[in-house]
Amino acid sequence: MVRKVTRYPVEGHNSLWYIYRTVSPWKGVKNFIFIQIARYCPILSVKNWIYRRILGMKVGRHTAFGLMAMVDVFFPEKITVGDNSIIGYNTTILAHEYLIKEYRLGEVLIGENVLIGANCTILPGVTIGDGAIVAAGSVVHKDVAAGAFVGGNPLRELRAGSSNEDVEDL
Repeated sequence: MVRKVTRYPVEGHNSLWYIYRTVSPWKGVKNFIFIQIARYCPILSVKNWIYRRILGMKVGRHTAFGLMAMVDVFFPEKITVGDNSIIGYNTTILAHEYLIKEYRLGEVLIGENVLIGANCTILPGVTIGDGAIVAAGSVVHKDVAAGAFVGGNPLRELRAGSSNEDVEDL
């Protein structure tokens, strides 16, 4: 399945040279500072407050971001995480990609009761369904069905119909 991103072609230089035509440099600096505070903050309620109130993310109740989780600096408002989900240590959630001939923007939708393992990368334009489990170290480059257990790079289904309780069995 193709990720749901909007593509913006550029000419001349690679698209990263056009970054400040798409987002204010001051927004980038402000977001970077607050994301770094949240990455190191051990208090989950403070992290979620920063994500919701300062960065404009939609973060559900009782959602937990592990230490060093990195959300998109330029477009955090394009990230939604449902209730009671866990985003593992050092996971990166991107809502943008700056490539040579284009840049892409896409919403990231993470459902309720989702478990994202440590050191994952979630690319723009993906949806991770309710109750899904993403194994540590995975690159999420396509949608993940509700209740699926996926992992790897490239991402593949490891076991159909899993639940968070099944993780202990593996």
